[in-house]
Amino acid sequence: MTCALFLGAGASPGVPSLSNGWGACNPDNPKNIRRRTSTLYEINGVKILIDTSPDLRMQLLDNRITALDGICYTHAHSDHLYGIDELREINRITCRPLDIFATDVTMREIKKRFSYLLLDKKADNFYLSRPGLLPHVVKPNRVFDIKGVKIMPLKLLGHNMPSFGYIINDEIVHIADFKRLSGSAKERIAAVRAKLMVLPLTIVDKHRYHIGLEEALRYIEQFAPERVVLNHMASECDYDFVDAHTPENVHPAYDNLRMEW
Repeated sequence: MTCALFLGAGASPGVPSLSNGWGACNPDNPKNIRRRTSTLYEINGVKILIDTSPDLRMQLLDNRITALDGICYTHAHSDHLYGIDELREINRITCRPLDIFATDVTMREIKKRFSYLLLDKKADNFYLSRPGLLPHVVKPNRVFDIKGVKIMPLKLLGHNMPSFGYIINDEIVHIADFKRLSGSAKERIAAVRAKLMVLPLTIVDKHRYHIGLEEALRYIEQFAPERVVLNHMASECDYDFVDAHTPENVHPAYDNLRMEW
């Protein structure tokens, strides 16, 4: 069995945001209340977390998540990274370190900002008083695995920080913040018939560093995945509006959306 659980569906300000409030979102629809984005994939019992949202503590509590097999980072923006310290509680529960995976550019940022969290693979580390994280540097287009689950990083382009997506077990395509796909990413995505594609829709209109709804729909048409979830939505993206302007197999995310197959 495969499960996708969208722990948070929001962009960096969340919804409502301090600066823009509800924006275009209907405050009467609870699906418009959005924490920052983290996504949990469970494949045959293996639990893989994509990014550690600043809201991770409540996300883990709400969903009673007490164990993880690996964490994959897409990029080092704070809304994708700054819940990393909350992983200490997983260490305490499981009494073991956690493996984190990121490309070199992202791992350098993690080491720079959160060096106290990372363990030395050659040392006897005491990890119960702080998050005990074992870093693994991965490369675009090079497959690695987490307990038998195959994962391939994808290079994304045009965001204002180097960003990466992942193909998971040749059935899930998870894309983080981007403006364009690299040629190699297009080739890798086209080579699989994704059962689920996750795309970020920060705002409905075009943006310098993010795709808009029209661009997202073009990618969906190009790759023809079975199902699509539009994630990472800011206050410009009303749930009902996005839902009404997308095909039947495309759904806007909301906090704690669970999909199984």
